[in-house]
Amino acid sequence: MNPEFRKITLDGLWHNNPALVQLLGLCPLLAVTGSVVNAIGLGIATTVVLVGSNLTVSLFRHQVPEAVRLPIFVMIIAAFVTAIELLMQALTYELFLILGIFIPLIVTNCAIMGRADAFASRNPVPAAVVDGLMMGIGFSIVLILLGAMREALGAGTLFSNMHLLFGETARSWQITLVENYRGFLFAALPPGAFVGMGLLIALKNLIDAKLKQRTEKSKSTQTDPVASKRVRITG
Repeated sequence: MNPEFRKITLDGLWHNNPALVQLLGLCPLLAVTGSVVNAIGLGIATTVVLVGSNLTVSLFRHQVPEAVRLPIFVMIIAAFVTAIELLMQALTYELFLILGIFIPLIVTNCAIMGRADAFASRNPVPAAVVDGLMMGIGFSIVLILLGAMREALGAGTLFSNMHLLFGETARSWQITLVENYRGFLFAALPPGAFVGMGLLIALKNLIDAKLKQRTEKSKSTQTDPVASKRVRITG
């Protein structure tokens, strides 16, 4: 893989994840992640808008005057959000009603505006598209993990109501984790989303600390002349 694309991929998925590191777009992330299907729906919509807006901004980056770049970026993002909104109304109307105002509010998602201004407006099209895709996937993964956590604790199921997004064949995808589960209301409410998000951030920080510790230990072993000295024994 191209080193530049590899860095962009790792940044979007892990090192600079918009949800876990930049802490952007938290309002919809915390509001609609009560189930996996909601998380997937919002994640797909956000990813499509990220890729489309990054592509368009990068294409016209040399023609946009500096003084009006932000209003133009907002108009570009709004155009893609409108297209996604109309598609969801036509194809997944019930899910569109559940997600409600958080689909139009993608226009004001700081993650999308941030990538358009900080990356797409300064880089060529291939890099901008990969950045939008990886940032969208990274954001979607956090959405799905949080949605799965809240659905499992709140309702005792996974993948319920997937037919809202994938059609009638997806009704059988539901997994019941606990029979006759009475539910854990805290997990289904917004406070549960805050706690779940905090746990995901803490888990990432713990993994990063372990990886850093392992890397430093490996470097110290390589540079330590005593540890790296080869001893030759002859008999």
